Amino acid sequence: MAKFYIATAIPYVNDKPHLGHALLHLYGDVLARYHRQLGDEVVFSAGTDEHGGKVAEAAASANLPPKQFVDKVSVQFRDGLKKLQISNDRFIRTTDQGHEQRAQLIWQTLAKDIYKKAYEGMYCVGCEEFKTDVYVKETKGLCPLHNRAYEKVQEENYFFGLSKYTAKVKEVVENDQYKIVPTSRKNEILSVINQGLQDISISRPKNKIPWGIPVPGDDRQTMYVWFEALMNYITVLGYPEHADFKKYWPADVQVIGKDILRFHAAVWPAMLLGLGISPPKQLYVHGFVTSGGKKMSKTLGNVVDPLQIVDKYGVDAFRYFFLRHIPSYGDGDFTWELFDAAYNSELADQLGNAVSRTAAMIVKYQNGLIGNIPAPRHDIAPFQAAISDCRFDRALELIWEQIKGLNQYVDEEKPWEIAKSGDNEHLQEVLANLVANLLEIAELLTPFMPAAATKIQQTFGSGVLKPLPGPLFPKHQTTAASAA
Repeated sequence: MAKFYIATAIPYVNDKPHLGHALLHLYGDVLARYHRQLGDEVVFSAGTDEHGGKVAEAAASANLPPKQFVDKVSVQFRDGLKKLQISNDRFIRTTDQGHEQRAQLIWQTLAKDIYKKAYEGMYCVGCEEFKTDVYVKETKGLCPLHNRAYEKVQEENYFFGLSKYTAKVKEVVENDQYKIVPTSRKNEILSVINQGLQDISISRPKNKIPWGIPVPGDDRQTMYVWFEALMNYITVLGYPEHADFKKYWPADVQVIGKDILRFHAAVWPAMLLGLGISPPKQLYVHGFVTSGGKKMSKTLGNVVDPLQIVDKYGVDAFRYFFLRHIPSYGDGDFTWELFDAAYNSELADQLGNAVSRTAAMIVKYQNGLIGNIPAPRHDIAPFQAAISDCRFDRALELIWEQIKGLNQYVDEEKPWEIAKSGDNEHLQEVLANLVANLLEIAELLTPFMPAAATKIQQTFGSGVLKPLPGPLFPKHQTTAASAA
């Protein structure tokens, strides 16, 4: 039995979950469910990133101590995962005692690559990151992501000797030992590496950022949040001594958003090389979700709560839209109108119609008896390749080609006319073929839409029809009030 370890980036808890977080976890969930279907021993890890200045700021705004604040917000992330039917096996918090202890151990193991020096630079609290002089000039001194001016920082910090790993990191990325998909993201990070990686600050003075893990042997400094947060992918497995770490590392896939590529594709593999362990096998980098073609922001008033969509349409419809209609290798757009159209035309009219038509004909013509179900005949290799390449949109397109083909088969064969002719043997063959196709579709849909897949299997899988109490996807009225 093969092992499969999938880890998603751990979101900051400075605000409640949003669509980007939902997308991140959906991708991880599809991979985890797919590999469980294959019989692999799967560990799927998610979690929350809870230290740093940005979190401390948010806690202060909420008039709460940082630990009380992160406890409150972390629960919202955990509950949100349950509502989206995310099947993670682990949930790590960077305030967990085990993570904090292991993070300090990792620091000590990397001590040969760590040194202290005075530093002056421009810092963005929103990004929790020092910016290069070139970047500051290009953005005219204002962070484009957070619309706030950079702060000039003069302090003595610890640094990680990232520069010495430039050649090694380039080698593992270039040769796909650490495979980055899509290729455009691989090329993007190679461009950065080719310019030469610079040593990075990995601590802040405790009197400026008190909310963090203390640096071992120097309680006047706290670990830089990004350096420490990356460690979660191995601390969750019990690095260095636990059996889980020895069994499941290296990770088979890590899932991240494109805005944190540099940390995961340059800093993280260098840290692992410094620890003497292998980098992950694959890094999948997804894009962003816009709303009506614009970046979601509280100022514009176009922020969409993922759970609001789930409450209106159901979790499977939510999963379907964002896995199929948001490009797996790029950015995508959400509007209520787009969602309505996909729900009604694809889920209700195509998949739902195929299920209800087939069930109705089996009841009408065969009293609910399906009989022998033939083996499916479709070549699923392209589907498997799409999943392997993290092309979730392509995988669902392939499934939908089968669904449309099944509806076309009904229209061409016209079972109602076969029934009139009295050719019961041919009728049974046609209906059995329909059922075989639906069961194959359900099997393929399981990682994407687990509830719908289970309903289809329960309806047709026993050889005797067990009708659904209502339509698989009841039609929705398309109105401007969808967003209300």
